Amino acid sequence: MLRTLDIRDILIIDHLTLDFGAGLNVLTGETGAGKSILLDSLGFVLGWRGRAELVRQGAEQGEVTAVFDLAPDHPARAILREAGLPEPEEQLLLRRTNTASGRKSAWINGRPATGEQLRAISETLVELHGQHDDRGLLNPRGHLDLLDAYAGHSGLVSDLRVAWHALAKAQKSSAAAKADLEAARAEEDFLRHTVSELDKLQPEPGEEADLDARRRLMQGAARIGEDITRAAAALGPDGAEGRMGDALRWLEDASPDAGTALDAPLAALARAMAELGEASDGVDRALDTLNFDPHELEACEERLFAIRALARKHQIAPDALGAFAEEMRARLAAVDQGDATLKAAAAAERAAREGYEAAAKALSASRAAAATALDTAVTAELAPLKMERAVFTTSLAAAPEGPTGTDAVQFMVATNPGAPAGPIGKIASGGELSRFLLALKVCLAGEAAGLTMIFDEIDRGVGGATADAVGRRLAALASGGQVLVVTHSPQVAALGQQHFQVAKRVADGQTLSEVVALTPDARTDEIARMLAGDTITPEARAAARALLAG
Repeated sequence: MLRTLDIRDILIIDHLTLDFGAGLNVLTGETGAGKSILLDSLGFVLGWRGRAELVRQGAEQGEVTAVFDLAPDHPARAILREAGLPEPEEQLLLRRTNTASGRKSAWINGRPATGEQLRAISETLVELHGQHDDRGLLNPRGHLDLLDAYAGHSGLVSDLRVAWHALAKAQKSSAAAKADLEAARAEEDFLRHTVSELDKLQPEPGEEADLDARRRLMQGAARIGEDITRAAAALGPDGAEGRMGDALRWLEDASPDAGTALDAPLAALARAMAELGEASDGVDRALDTLNFDPHELEACEERLFAIRALARKHQIAPDALGAFAEEMRARLAAVDQGDATLKAAAAAERAAREGYEAAAKALSASRAAAATALDTAVTAELAPLKMERAVFTTSLAAAPEGPTGTDAVQFMVATNPGAPAGPIGKIASGGELSRFLLALKVCLAGEAAGLTMIFDEIDRGVGGATADAVGRRLAALASGGQVLVVTHSPQVAALGQQHFQVAKRVADGQTLSEVVALTPDARTDEIARMLAGDTITPEARAAARALLAG
């Protein structure tokens, strides 16, 4: 609900603050007094497109601030959270400025915001109805949602959306299976040859490094073998081992007669003999390692080169050949199993389509029934609005399948019997359009919870009982919510909970617009003026009091 509208230096308004309330708020005044400026100002702060030049002459900057009450479950809160903007406890504050040079800036709850964010928020806050309105009920893109809300079949809408997502997922899976199979078949010969090569070679992780080390060892064996053989002879029984053995025996024979003089040399020699034995064993093992068949080097090189060649061929590291082989086997298996996979995906897609078509058919049937009921309800509302010859029709046409079904919905009207029906915004004249919108809005009451509804001169061209019917429907819409109406009709004005008068005044040679919340006596005079003109007679006042009492 719009609580406050503060306007500074906009067109012919220097500064005014309006405090609105729940229910029906009416704005009246002579033609040209500036009633439309209030709507322009509200549209400006809401991010709507409007006049290019808004700043009051002589001012550096124009500014509009709007304060809205927000219920805890108001849809604007979700938009604020998604945009990362601060979420208020109770009230939402929108502020927008326009400099004389044309630069515009906006804030939501004190945080800088974009025009797009303002417009997204505004769609949940205000709904404007008037003969030049290009949003709200005149926007065909919203007719489908309005019909669904009127029908109350949210369960069917939800079922259809689930079915659509299931169909889209099944179509994606089927297309992927087909593409994978086609790609696999295109490389089937390559896959079979590659798998055959890899299976024949069966490379192991780390094998290339082991083969390379073994090859290097065998290549150096001939060069180092002779030296190691000589070393083995020098360490063996005919060399160091024999001589040290002789020395140990001689010292052991002399030890009994030498007291303790030979104990240390004997111990050292024993240790040296043990170390020598280990060295001799190690050299023997080295000789065994170097003792290989010449054909072994050839076989080692052949396998090493085969592994390296295959790795180069597939542009991967030798150690990755094993994983590559598994991948190739899996892709080859996909070729062999592709037909079965594709058939299963196609069957799943058919089942999903059947589910979607069934959900769409059920929703279309419910929409058709709701359209008939809505047409009847709107037609019943048109007669009291002096449009008993007009025909309202909810058009249902086929549309490409999507998450909202297969229906295109548009509200159509024919203003005269036998005349072709057309889009509501193109067929009806200004006054007729406003009354069509009012009748439609009455029937759809409750489907725009939380919105402030604004009607701009909806009573143009009507009077008497028709104007009274318009006013009573506006009052009914305002019950439990908020409606702002710009009106020239005393019958409509008399039904308002709050009444504002828009007038012009001249100050320092400048024409300014001012808005005053009327007291009961001033309201009687204003309605009398609307009835009688500039000269207010006692009879006019009496008629005004009768309207206010009625």
